[in-house]
Amino acid sequence: QVQLVESGGGSVQTGGSLRLSCAASGYTNRNFYYMGWFRQAPGKEREGVASIWAAGSTTYADSVKGRFNISQDNAKNTLYLEMNLLKPEDSAMYYCAAAASTSWYGPLSFKTYNYWGQGTQVTVSS
Repeated sequence: QVQLVESGGGSVQTGGSLRLSCAASGYTNRNFYYMGWFRQAPGKEREGVASIWAAGSTTYADSVKGRFNISQDNAKNTLYLEMNLLKPEDSAMYYCAAAASTSWYGPLSFKTYNYWGQGTQVTVSS
């Protein structure tokens, strides 16, 4: 059974940084086609933030380009999201996701992903 467990969320002020982690078990990062980070703020749709392909290429939402960095450590089966220069509009529940099938709707579409973590809250205050 695949499990994705996020950690690292918290409260920071504008301009601060956080590093999110997602530990995968029951599967290995190498077996996933894509892994990604999504976020959802109250009253808003879930949006793709960043994704990383098994070969290492990455995709970012325009809103986070230059500020966020996605990476993975296959030896630890862990996905990371380094978030810098945080803004209040980055406040949301952040979810880790993994795609183990070849269904393709784009690297930042939630439809591409089969497995989801429970989320970790990020709050950025002005």
